[in-house]
Amino acid sequence: MAETNKERWLSWLALSTAFMAVISAVTTMYMGKFSSKAVLMQGQETNQWSYYQAKSIKSHTFDMQKQALELQLLAQGKSMPQPAAEKFAEKIREYDREVKRYEGEKREIKSKADELARTKLMAQHMGGNFGYGLLFVQVAIMMTSIASLMKKKPLWYFGLAAMVGWLFFFLDAIYLFY
Repeated sequence: MAETNKERWLSWLALSTAFMAVISAVTTMYMGKFSSKAVLMQGQETNQWSYYQAKSIKSHTFDMQKQALELQLLAQGKSMPQPAAEKFAEKIREYDREVKRYEGEKREIKSKADELARTKLMAQHMGGNFGYGLLFVQVAIMMTSIASLMKKKPLWYFGLAAMVGWLFFFLDAIYLFY
């Protein structure tokens, strides 16, 4: 009878180890998914900030040209012929519109870049938690494997207890408790 009970717990040990291996594979898949997502979001965020910088340079160029025309118009004052002064004034208004347009575009680009940064940080956090969860599953598999080899039930219990760590980090990765 004692031999049957011994075999029964070994069957449960083998079954729990196989279950842990499946959990390990699923956790690895999620860890890879969110780690890859973080890398992709970083690339997209970098692109947005480069685009923002290009718009800033263009805006600054138009602003500098506008200021130069304003100074030139101011310096020549009344001595400038009226048609030329009107052309200067029109060009100044055109440059001013361009500066305002670029400023609006920059706000949109910044908003998109900030959203990508938030998504990236969340993916990094989730991927990291899946990684921590995977560590606990691997410890659990190791402990149950040693329990199987040494036929020591307490080691199996320790492996099962390690799964609590996996559960915490897996759920935290999904629900972001903190």
